[in-house]
Amino acid sequence: MLDFDPLHYPYASTRSLVYSRNGMCCAGNPTAASAGLQTLLKGGNAVDAAIAMALTQPLAEPTGNGLGSDCFAIVWFKGRMYGINGSGPAPRSISIDALKERGLKEVPKRGVESIDVPGAVAAWCALHERFGSLELEEVAAPAVEYAEQGFPVSPNISRLWSDSYRLFAPLASANPAFQGWMETFAPGGRTPKAGEMFASPRMADTLRSIARTNGRSFYQGPIAEKIDAYMKRTGGFLSGEDLAAYKPEWVAPISLNYRGVDVWELPPNGHGITVLMALQILKGMELGDREDPETVHRQIDALKLAFSDTMEYVAEPACMKVSAEELLSEKYAAQRRSLIGERALDPKAGDPRYGSTVYFCTADRDGNMVSIIQSNFHGFGSGIVEPQTGVSFNDRAFNFRFDPSHPNGLKGGKRPYHTIIPGFLTQNGEALGPFGIMGGYMQPQAHVQFLMNLLDWKLNPQQALDAPRWQWVGGRRVLAEQDMPNALIRQLQRRGHEITVVADRVAMGRGQAIIRGENGVYAGGTEKRTDGQIMCY
Repeated sequence: MLDFDPLHYPYASTRSLVYSRNGMCCAGNPTAASAGLQTLLKGGNAVDAAIAMALTQPLAEPTGNGLGSDCFAIVWFKGRMYGINGSGPAPRSISIDALKERGLKEVPKRGVESIDVPGAVAAWCALHERFGSLELEEVAAPAVEYAEQGFPVSPNISRLWSDSYRLFAPLASANPAFQGWMETFAPGGRTPKAGEMFASPRMADTLRSIARTNGRSFYQGPIAEKIDAYMKRTGGFLSGEDLAAYKPEWVAPISLNYRGVDVWELPPNGHGITVLMALQILKGMELGDREDPETVHRQIDALKLAFSDTMEYVAEPACMKVSAEELLSEKYAAQRRSLIGERALDPKAGDPRYGSTVYFCTADRDGNMVSIIQSNFHGFGSGIVEPQTGVSFNDRAFNFRFDPSHPNGLKGGKRPYHTIIPGFLTQNGEALGPFGIMGGYMQPQAHVQFLMNLLDWKLNPQQALDAPRWQWVGGRRVLAEQDMPNALIRQLQRRGHEITVVADRVAMGRGQAIIRGENGVYAGGTEKRTDGQIMCY
């Protein structure tokens, strides 16, 4: 038997674009991509394939999402665009005062207090009910089989899984609420290595039940009852009543024309609007090539300004003090643009009023396409898993402010500022295709970099994903990948940016993209920073 290290790659490699006419599924791991392709080959459409992948991802990439996740999607179906917001609100019984009574000064990142109502399952079922062509049980069949019979764990996911074990094992020793994570994701006291098989018969049963009942069992049936009982035993705020009351929201995507292409994102409570705000600033500036220090400086500061505004203003729409239209106005963009000078900014929110996550995408032979993303937020999320069902819960409540006067202040029944954002491109009313790059607060930054690579500098979708990335992390601090040219880094430092070169690419996001040509042929790009895979026919 050969002995090799699946996580050691000393030499640079080049990925080529993948072309296909009949259908394409792009994901961060081959198991999920395979579930999508199997569904297309059964005669399913792009939405069926996306749901098959969504059902598989909590098993194949549990380090980024779970059955207790949220989910957002943009769908192009029969020549029209649709958006769905599958983010859940805080449980109705939670409040700042209730957390203070527990001695807390903020919403914790881990534990039962960080859980919001899971929205992903309801979003999958709503998408299937509206657009699906196969029976949901048939769509779920690959995920059920992988859960029951097992699948080989991919290299990067094995590493993230092992890292999480070092976090959750001590928590489980101190707090019984975390024991479900150990039982579900570290059976036998360890996590699977790359290439080892992993199965979860309990998750298989849960997936079967979701598919058989079109999600009703998750929100009002046996799964909901198990969740409710587990939360009562562990001191959680989430209840059966919260689950029964939940419905995802159909929303109209918002857009901005950039370089002749319409860039689409979902509206708040998500922060996709950050992408459009940054592009609105940048499109009014003269830009050089992609490695020109002046260009990168302007990109960084435009994103700083957009982010400082969205962090201040974006929340549950009914609680926002300003509108999306105000944030995206050309007048406000001009004002913010004028702040960008020769030196790096320390950004502050303006006033526009006048007077970890998994991303995947699919396409089918009829031109239907789906851009979809789902997340538990920080890796495995709250670290709370209902052991009988394998439902791993989000920690999305951590994103609330501990300030009742803030638009994003914690309140029961309210959705938080949300980080997961699917993207889509059209031109002259025709679909070009879906794109997305997961990674918390990196997501809008990676969207802007990918889009400018594609639209300003004409890189193909694979090159646009592969290009070196940077990430603003606050103040003047910026992280840069090792393959960013040193001369460029030095010039940015001279402008006042505090650059740190990082060796680990995982923080720079993981993305996928599909672009449809005039001849109907799809060109797909996948992520080099994880176990990215494209499957097509």
